[in-house]
Amino acid sequence: MNDNEPIVPARFNMAAYAIGRAAASRPNAPALFVVGEAGAAPAESWTFAGIEDAVLRIAAGLSEAGLRPGARILIRLDNTSAYALLFFGAIAGGFVPLPTSTQLTEREVLFMLRDSGAEAIALADGLAIGALPGDVRVFGPDDIARMLHEAPRASYADTGADDPAFLIYTSGTTASPKGVLHAQRSAFGRRPMYRGWYGITPADRMLHAGAFNWTFTLGTGLTDPWANGATSIVYTGEKDPALWPRLIRETGATLFAGVPGVYRQMLKYGNPLPSEVGALRHGLMAGESPPPGLFEEWEARTGRPLYEALGMSEISTYVSSGPETPRRSGAVGRAQPGRRIAVLPVDGGDDPLPAGEEGMLAVHRSDPGLMLGYWRRPDEEAVVYRGEWFVGGDLASIDSDGYVYHRGRANDLMKALGYRVSPLEVEAVLAEHPFVAEVACAEARVRADVSIIAAFVVLQAGAPKDAAAIESFAAERLAGYKRPRAIVFVEALPRTANGKIMRSALRLPEASTIS
Repeated sequence: MNDNEPIVPARFNMAAYAIGRAAASRPNAPALFVVGEAGAAPAESWTFAGIEDAVLRIAAGLSEAGLRPGARILIRLDNTSAYALLFFGAIAGGFVPLPTSTQLTEREVLFMLRDSGAEAIALADGLAIGALPGDVRVFGPDDIARMLHEAPRASYADTGADDPAFLIYTSGTTASPKGVLHAQRSAFGRRPMYRGWYGITPADRMLHAGAFNWTFTLGTGLTDPWANGATSIVYTGEKDPALWPRLIRETGATLFAGVPGVYRQMLKYGNPLPSEVGALRHGLMAGESPPPGLFEEWEARTGRPLYEALGMSEISTYVSSGPETPRRSGAVGRAQPGRRIAVLPVDGGDDPLPAGEEGMLAVHRSDPGLMLGYWRRPDEEAVVYRGEWFVGGDLASIDSDGYVYHRGRANDLMKALGYRVSPLEVEAVLAEHPFVAEVACAEARVRADVSIIAAFVVLQAGAPKDAAAIESFAAERLAGYKRPRAIVFVEALPRTANGKIMRSALRLPEASTIS
């Protein structure tokens, strides 16, 4: 950060920052609209005063249930207002929510419960867990509704800027996901996005296409609009890409956020003409690299600009284009105002490289948006720090004007539906199948704008080539976005002289079947 950037206060609560300030200055302004279907009036409308009252009652309800400050609470709810209220209610009370997806299997959820040491889990109806570890408390939607109506109103917890706020699991370099622990100050650390990406004002309405288990949605869809006194719009209906332009128009959304695939689908199946996107000022895009021509087609069809950002679970977005940073062909954008970034040598060292040279993209570890660390993974944490820099694994170069050109990942992490997925995690599951002798997974591009996870399988002697059986096995153990969409049977896996799998040599055959 530079000398002109404000310093995060020593005592800081993320929920008070995101909600409490707007509730004090604009109590009756609209904070949240929940839309259940296109063409219908909002199913729920919340003011900032109403949101604050709800999260503080949930904070009190969690305390009355016997949870102590710092207790981890795993959230496995549907994408409804209850999810958002519980997430911020937990933070308001000094607890640590762990947002997850309803797509996760029981096996994956149990791993996160045990690894995080969570003391409670919020479960959507119909998502019961068989054998919970220890004395884990279970909260259902009815319990959350009871807190809203019966619990007293608490005060915001007196937390420090470096106290834990939330824990999110992401794929890493091992076979199991790792927890990324964020501080209360992480919301303050998002301030560079306001100008550097959004150009957001209190008059804006933000519609996000993602789900709440993703930091992209929790941050861009809720935290940042509320911190600026703007309105968040949550759509809970069927995710039909043809409906997004209509939803943008009918809800009065001025900002829309999604992964590149959402924009591609809108262009293919929707009708995003200038008259059909209503009050939209511009689109916001992150999560994966966009396909060629997406920017040009979107702007030609809608008459609205599209701004890209680069980020990761450990810091959210930190490089972007925006209203004050014109897009440059081939570049993601520039470091957001106040961010300090550099390109470091691939083979080690913490001396930044000159402009134009390719290396590892790094963020200064003083950035308040940077994670506290990896939950109970000191070895993995040590790898990502070089002196005063955090190195997240992205290859890039920076030109003399500060524009960042993303060159891909330096590690083997795959991208699926905008999520980072470790091949080791998928391989560890598939290797348990009795037909499988060896397996390697890799990201495979099937079109210019679509990548899938492919599994390359060496069978046990005498085992049948039954791709459906392996896919069914994976479906019982892996979230949907982690499952391989192609099973390729091979005689042997390509390896280096030292025996390491050469993932770059894993290629889909032309006639492969994609599920």
